Amino acid sequence: MLTHPTIEKLEALHLTAMAQAFADQRGSSQHAELSFEDRFGLLVEHEWTAREQRRLTQRLRHAKLRYPACLEDIDFTTPRGLPREVVLSLGTGAWIREHHNLLITGPTGIGKSWLASAFVQNACRQGFTATYVRAPRLLHELVVSRGDGTYARLLARLAKLDVLAIDDWLLAPLTDADRRDLLEVIEDRSERRATLIASQLPPTAWHAAIGEPSVADAICDRLLHRAHRLTLKGPTMRDPDVRRKKDGK
Repeated sequence: MLTHPTIEKLEALHLTAMAQAFADQRGSSQHAELSFEDRFGLLVEHEWTAREQRRLTQRLRHAKLRYPACLEDIDFTTPRGLPREVVLSLGTGAWIREHHNLLITGPTGIGKSWLASAFVQNACRQGFTATYVRAPRLLHELVVSRGDGTYARLLARLAKLDVLAIDDWLLAPLTDADRRDLLEVIEDRSERRATLIASQLPPTAWHAAIGEPSVADAICDRLLHRAHRLTLKGPTMRDPDVRRKKDGK
């Protein structure tokens, strides 16, 4: 049997990984002992794995992570109110599938942004679409989209994400337009998608920070309803003394 035309046809069908695996099998004496079903199964598995890896790479690129973080690398040795069992439970992705929210609060330097990146990365690995964005950047994008006519398109894109992680939540005072833009984003996602919020402010201070009572009521109600909370405490993780203790020095 001529194998070259078969490989060309596989590549024409964009089954490039399968074509490579087929060529590898042809040159392997170990595969010659396998049945047709086993060899074909290996070809399909190779193509499927390659495609899944490409999809994951694409999801991670679109996620725009602030840090190359993952849940497996979380430091549980430094006391900061981060329960291992809660993180492991969240790591299953059930909160995403059930369209719950995740609120990560604590002082500056405690690792909120790193954790947010880790949860977004974990979501991407599980096949969810996710994006990390700082609140000031998100608000800027919304303002710009109003000017160039892409506002509705941007809202639709944000609404479709399985996970939207907003960091530096309420870090700066909001304008009236900011409040209403945030309400649009949160309303589109409420009970339909999962939203992650990372903030220095505790949820009890969000209402006052948002400003306008009616808008604040609407935003807080949608975010705090069905929300999981990680409240971090302790010294900054950027402190050299903390890093030395972590490294055992």
